[in-house]
Amino acid sequence: MTSTPLKGSGRLTAGPLADGPATSVRPHRPPRSRSRGRGRSAPYWFLLPAVLLLAAFTVVPVGYALWLSLHKVQVSGIGLGKGARRQVWNGLGNYTAVLHDSEFGHSVLRAFGYGLIVIPTMLGLALVFALMLDTPLARSAKFARLAIFLPYAVPGIIAALMWGFLYLPTVSPFYYLLRAFDLPQPDLFDGGNLYLSFANIAVWGGTGFNMIVIYTALRAIPAEIYEAARIDGASDLKIALQIKIPIVLPSLVLTFFFSVIATLQVFTEPMALRPLTNGLSTSWSPLMAIYDVAFRQSDIYGASATAVVLAVATFVLSFTLLRISDRYTREDRA
Repeated sequence: MTSTPLKGSGRLTAGPLADGPATSVRPHRPPRSRSRGRGRSAPYWFLLPAVLLLAAFTVVPVGYALWLSLHKVQVSGIGLGKGARRQVWNGLGNYTAVLHDSEFGHSVLRAFGYGLIVIPTMLGLALVFALMLDTPLARSAKFARLAIFLPYAVPGIIAALMWGFLYLPTVSPFYYLLRAFDLPQPDLFDGGNLYLSFANIAVWGGTGFNMIVIYTALRAIPAEIYEAARIDGASDLKIALQIKIPIVLPSLVLTFFFSVIATLQVFTEPMALRPLTNGLSTSWSPLMAIYDVAFRQSDIYGASATAVVLAVATFVLSFTLLRISDRYTREDRA
């Protein structure tokens, strides 16, 4: 008679032919503390590449800009020779100069005027397109979504150059048609028309992105809500005004914040169109003013202080609007 293993255990029973006492064999298991430690540290290893990229391309540049904004160049003599230009501590002197710079203040006002045109128009069109695509009667919805979103995929510099070509009276096909029918030919690079020219490029390129955000929120609404409203006799217009828009209000607030930040950071459109006209100053927008100070006036210290001021202003404005919207949302829920 031989020893037989017991099923479900690692112990052998000894029979008459067994040479020694009964022995037990247990499977090898790794220490629990080591396996738990590896499991807990795994998420941090996945986050490490993103953290390194964030530190290298965001945290370090921001810190360096803050450091530069507190310094200035001190020139000795005529500024020639070794040691004639030294970097010295300036404290808040650069920030004081920025706050007293009227040209930078005018650029901020121009950005706000530009935003008053862009933001309502862009978000209004995005909401209308999203509501139209969400109706049961919508035809070719996939093609329409792609067609509306496609301008957002065009790089900003390419879009600005393309529209700049269409704005030039000598080469634009639109001006050719206006001349053919003896219609007025407005100068889109003069005075207040500049705002409309830049706003048109921004609306054309940004409506698709905001439409996708709002449309995604609409698709998340349960269909039972619409069915109950239709049973109660609500029309599609009433459903859109009283059900869909209030539910997607958080998405509208989100797109509004994105649009405000993009408005304060407008740079590509005016910078690309500036060679086409003499009516556009080098500091038309806040970022253009920073670029002008840094690379035309060769003052990276003043430009760093201006960039910090713009970043702080953007943060304060976004935070204030977020708190206001959050307070009204809580009141509506209450």
